[in-house]
Amino acid sequence: MQRIIKTIILLVAVVLPTASFAQLINHPDKFLGNITTRGSVDAGGGLPKFYELWNQITCENESKWQSVEGSSRGNFNWGCDNAFKYAKQHNFTYKFHALVWGSQYPTWIESLSYADRNAAIVEWYDAVQEKYPDLPMIDVVNEAVEGHQSGTHYMKEALGGGGKTGYDWLIKAFDMAYERWPNTILIYNDFNTFQWNTDQFIDLVRTLRDAGAPIDAYGCQSHDLTDCDFNKFEQSETKLQNALKMPMYSTEYDIGTDNDNLQLQRYKEQIPYMWEKPYCAGITLWGYVYGATWTTNGNSGLYKNGAERPAMTWLKKYMASDEAKNAVSPFPGMKKEASIYIRPAALKVAKDDVLPIKIHARLATKTIEKVDFYVDDELVQTMTEAPYIVEYTASTVGDRNTKAVVTATDGSTYERYGRFKVSRGTKRSPYNETIPQIPGTINVTEYDNGMSGVSYFDASRSSTYTKDGQWMEYTVDVQEEGYYTMIAEVASAKTGGIFHLSEYSLDKLSFFTDFTEVPNTGGTSQYQTLRCPMKEYLTAGRHVFCLNIDKGGFYIKSLTFKHTPTFSLPGLVEAEDYFLSSDGINIIDGNGGYVINNTKQNVWTEYLVDITQIGKYSYEATVSSDVDGSKVAIKLIENNGNEKSLSTITVPNTGSKNVYQVKTGTIRNALKEEGIHKLRFIVTAGNCNIDKVNLICTEPYSGISEVMSEDTSDAPAYNLMGVPVGEGYRGMVIKNGKKMIVK
Repeated sequence: MQRIIKTIILLVAVVLPTASFAQLINHPDKFLGNITTRGSVDAGGGLPKFYELWNQITCENESKWQSVEGSSRGNFNWGCDNAFKYAKQHNFTYKFHALVWGSQYPTWIESLSYADRNAAIVEWYDAVQEKYPDLPMIDVVNEAVEGHQSGTHYMKEALGGGGKTGYDWLIKAFDMAYERWPNTILIYNDFNTFQWNTDQFIDLVRTLRDAGAPIDAYGCQSHDLTDCDFNKFEQSETKLQNALKMPMYSTEYDIGTDNDNLQLQRYKEQIPYMWEKPYCAGITLWGYVYGATWTTNGNSGLYKNGAERPAMTWLKKYMASDEAKNAVSPFPGMKKEASIYIRPAALKVAKDDVLPIKIHARLATKTIEKVDFYVDDELVQTMTEAPYIVEYTASTVGDRNTKAVVTATDGSTYERYGRFKVSRGTKRSPYNETIPQIPGTINVTEYDNGMSGVSYFDASRSSTYTKDGQWMEYTVDVQEEGYYTMIAEVASAKTGGIFHLSEYSLDKLSFFTDFTEVPNTGGTSQYQTLRCPMKEYLTAGRHVFCLNIDKGGFYIKSLTFKHTPTFSLPGLVEAEDYFLSSDGINIIDGNGGYVINNTKQNVWTEYLVDITQIGKYSYEATVSSDVDGSKVAIKLIENNGNEKSLSTITVPNTGSKNVYQVKTGTIRNALKEEGIHKLRFIVTAGNCNIDKVNLICTEPYSGISEVMSEDTSDAPAYNLMGVPVGEGYRGMVIKNGKKMIVK
């Protein structure tokens, strides 16, 4: 009989599929997760398989930026892929940890300029998005509370600094994440939230929430709870949730002690308190094998010498209880149904001024019926059509609490909270009540009237001298949509100044220009112009530009905005008039105008071109170099996204970068599509200057509607003189009244 039972068990084991859910808790809405162990998913050593214990996984180190791209820029090692695939295989959730962190980042970013560091971060985001377009959740920013990581300033500088809100760089980090992962739960994660830095954590997260950043949850690392008595723990968590009113994760829970009784006590006190709260979406333990966790001797592990410690035995029993099974989550199905963000035009407004507020509301699987907007529990407006914009008159001084309630057509509701401040002071208005027009020039001291912290900060109308963290806003009227170039008039007796132009719109925080470095112009009264191409397409109408001084100590007199030209082809393309570029582009006076100076390998510029004549082309490039071997590739990016390689300019050694020559050559691929396209110059071998490139149509294709590589039509063909030609004819022909090329 015993042999028969064993046989039956064996057969069942063979027939039944591998379990695809966690064994500790089979909760459809909450997870009890863990991390990889020494880079592996399963811990080994005779312990249960990972999926037999946990239903969520976070890589301890493998998905951090340093681990993925630490060796060299653009060289990616996706060691985190094993955990990601494992989670998919066993049908549980995965968290990417983390995009932005002032620790465990590639050390090569430290030598980059602000602008190039920003580009590296954008490239990192893009690489992650390309590899993992459907991540369930992401720690977008990790440990950014001041003083938590010594390398935070590298991220902060590259993402816009404190700016107008004090946390601009974090808002930008979340905006960038939402653009790439709108359906992903986006998390801010930090430590010491229960015992220390609680107020700083609240200020940071609440500012992101109040500014309308697309943050969906806050993560409380729980490394520091071994010596935290329950009263302190309860008070801190209550304070956090009362202030933030958002979903919460316990992201890195461990109790590091060799005292089994103390570890068991903390688990019994803390785990149920968090797990059973309706705002808690899940708990991730930070390791479970004694000797293989980050704590002293790995003493936070729940398995020691292959055996369960008492805390693990209790955890199994608790997760099997009705209290654990019936706990409610803010993310049913562990997914984000509602994306709701309240985005005011400013976090501070003068009494009796009008504050525009936009409620960004989106449901993943349902349809919105209405959006109700409240201020201090008073219904201000009900909206049934997007965009959901409120023009609120701020009539009461103090902190004003906001709430957006989104109702779906099935009757379900979703809420989001926010806050703004109303102060007594001068209402915002354009300087001299006159709105500058763009294209045009703005005097830097003529920023908008209003209160400090509303229309300017640390600025003076009597001086153009700049200071770190200073900013000024300018209400402008853009007359014509399109791309623009900003020309800044600056003076400085030293290098090191940095500024950028931004806009805090109702949709997102936009950086219109790169972080522009101010050179030593020869003195504080020796002004020089810096060309700053604006990276985003400007819509016509009212805008509020913000001049952000990232590093002061220089003078800035005026900002002139010129419409970036669209070059007609055939015709001349001026190298400095690009509308998009990589970082590392430097424009100087040269050859009777402006030139791109001393290019480095792999930098590029893009130009809007209007092809008015299709056909074969040649080029005349005005360039210079003081070395041999400089090269510039030319590509055409058509409206459908197709890229065509046109030619490579081999730049001669002209003896000096101040001596220019005209280099001629042919375009290998004919330009066959009329209309607006993009032309790109790519420096494939550096150390050259580029002034201009003249593109000349050498063989027009007038009226050609199609280019054929082989004849697929039975219609008779004629040459351009109207004489019939045979099948072997190659060149321009007329078929069915249309001109085409037969190759």
